[in-house]
Amino acid sequence: MTQRKSNTLLIEGGHRLHGTVAVSGSKNATLGAMAAALTVPEDCVLQNVPDIGDVEQMAQVLRSLGASVDWAGQHVLHINAAKLHSSSPAMEYAGTLRGSFLVMGALLGRLGEASCPQPGGDVIGQRPIDVHLAGFAALGAEVSRDGERFIAHASKPLEGATIFADYPSVLGTQNLMLAAATARGRTRIVNAAAEPEVQGTAQMLIRMGARISGAGTHTVEIEGVESLRGCEFEIIPDRLEAGTYAVASALTQGEVEVRGACPEHLESLTHKLREAGVQIEIQGNTVWARGVPELRPLTIQALPYPGLATDLQALVAVLLTQAHGVSYIHERVFDNRLLYAGELRKMGADVVTTGTTTAIISGPTSLHGARVQALDVRAGAALILAGLAAVSGRSEVTDVYHVDRGYERLDEKLRSLGARIERV
Repeated sequence: MTQRKSNTLLIEGGHRLHGTVAVSGSKNATLGAMAAALTVPEDCVLQNVPDIGDVEQMAQVLRSLGASVDWAGQHVLHINAAKLHSSSPAMEYAGTLRGSFLVMGALLGRLGEASCPQPGGDVIGQRPIDVHLAGFAALGAEVSRDGERFIAHASKPLEGATIFADYPSVLGTQNLMLAAATARGRTRIVNAAAEPEVQGTAQMLIRMGARISGAGTHTVEIEGVESLRGCEFEIIPDRLEAGTYAVASALTQGEVEVRGACPEHLESLTHKLREAGVQIEIQGNTVWARGVPELRPLTIQALPYPGLATDLQALVAVLLTQAHGVSYIHERVFDNRLLYAGELRKMGADVVTTGTTTAIISGPTSLHGARVQALDVRAGAALILAGLAAVSGRSEVTDVYHVDRGYERLDEKLRSLGARIERV
């Protein structure tokens, strides 16, 4: 992985973005694919893997179990889990990465046992893991907790079951597919998550020999098979990164061509951007986004897929500081994902939060440079975009290691589009 030398970005705003940018592979789909590689003692080769912090941390999680994980070329990751020596990943790696909990399902399905620490990640609200644990129990595992670790143990082979998920959890659905792929009989996950990243995990498992149907809907069925096999698999494009560049173009009244995207995965965002007046054109896997002088206000809700992704709402919030009128944002996925509002106010934004899930934004406001802190991956990206839109002063965004966890060379790609941004 490319090591980033600094955790602070300096940004001079007021410059329109223009040009072409390529989208990297999906972070969340990659983590699911890396976990899937644990289900077999054979080689798995992942292509289009983003060079980001969370992928390297997940690699360390897998290595702590005994798997070999190596870069085999640019954006190509080779994984072999033939010599696993543990069913419990190291706390130092797994404890701060939400996606590390996916090893539970993979190891439970293959070894009949797994333990993992309470998953970490961004501080964006409660993300209960009850869906995972209840699902493991439904498949026949005994689930318990020992201090900071959750333990799942199956004294006999897992048996297919109907699992009613209390919430359409992305990680929960991925985890249960991993566990159920080799369970005896049929498993139905009702109220499953439909996100593209779930579909990506299902597609890789199918490539490995699993029998899965319904991925992308809210009912997923898995017919257990005796064993899986290694495979080569290409990671889907990162819809969140693609959306980031589209919003950045609109925010700076620029014109950006986003290549290598999957427009179908962006429909909820492009619909709202058009509603605001942004010019959007789509051809194949390319999205053109052109900003306009006057944006219309919006009311948006962050929802499970196919709704607007919660990971995009902070970015849209920055855009709406430039809309003419009052906009409303309702966060329906996490209960504490508006912490960025205080940082935006430092830059002159008129943002009022009511409780922890609703923001009211009045605009347009002239943003100005300020020293702000990236609190998580997407909030950090939102503040970087706000810096691009600032009409006076320089913005200093600290703790951008959060951003590096989820974006591959975001600052470099923005600079290629004309942004004046540098690491210091």
